[in-house]
Amino acid sequence: MKLKNKTAIITGGTSGIGKATALLFAEEGANLIVTGRRADKGKAVETECRRKGVRCVFVEADHTRLEDCQRVVDATLKEFGQIDVLFNNAGIVTKGTAESTSEEVWRDTFDINVTAVWHMCKLVLPHMKERGRGAIVNNGSDWSLVAGRNALPYIMSKGAVGMLTKAMALDHAREGIRVNAVCPGDTFVDRWMEKGYFEGSDPVKIEEAIREASEYIPLGRFGQPEEIARAVLFLASDDSTFVTGHLLLVDGGNTAQ
Repeated sequence: MKLKNKTAIITGGTSGIGKATALLFAEEGANLIVTGRRADKGKAVETECRRKGVRCVFVEADHTRLEDCQRVVDATLKEFGQIDVLFNNAGIVTKGTAESTSEEVWRDTFDINVTAVWHMCKLVLPHMKERGRGAIVNNGSDWSLVAGRNALPYIMSKGAVGMLTKAMALDHAREGIRVNAVCPGDTFVDRWMEKGYFEGSDPVKIEEAIREASEYIPLGRFGQPEEIARAVLFLASDDSTFVTGHLLLVDGGNTAQ
C-alpha cells in the first residue's frame, strides 16, 4: 500500500503503460483520475480499478486542449480534494526525418508529447506547492537520452520531455515537489495485436515478428507495460524520496550498447 491515502492523475490511462500503471497504483491504495480519449476503454479501466477497493474516476480528455487539462485538474480536486501524484503518460509515436516530416506531424507530436505535459504540470503545481509535497512522473523514452533513425519528431519531443523534467526538478525541489521521468525502451502494448498494426492479422505470425524485432535488445525481448509501471511506482512513491531530476531508463539494456 505504497500510495495509500494518495490521489494520482494518470493521463492516457486507457491502455498500455497507462492502464498497467493505473491498476498497479490501485493495488497500492491510490485513488485515481484516469484520462483518455476512448470512453469505452476508460470506463473499463475505471471498473477494474474500483474492484481493487479504491475510488477511481475516468475523465474523457484530449490533452492537446488546455481546457481539457484544466477540466481534469478541476475534476480531481472536486472528487478528492488533493493531488499527490501526476503521471504524464499520454503521448504518440511518430516517424520521419527532418526532410520527410510534415508540419502537421511535427505540430501534433509536440502538442501531445510536450505541450500537454507542460500544461498538466503547470496546472497541478500550485496545489502541490500549497501542500508542500508532490511527485510528478513524466513518460520519456530511451530516446530522451540517445537518438535513432527515422523518428525525428518523436525523438525531439522526448528529448524535450527529458530537459523539461530536469528543469522543473530544479525549479521546485525546495517546494517539496519531486519531478522525474521514466524512460522506457520498446515495450509490448496491446495495440500491437490489433489487425493492421503488422502486415496481416495472424496472431502467431505477429508474435514471431515481435520476437524477431526484439533480438537487438540485450535482454532479448521487449518490455511489458507492467514492468514500466513498477518503475513509475518507484518514482511516485516514498521509495524515491531523495530522487528528483532523474531519467530512469527501463529499456532492457538497449542504451548500454
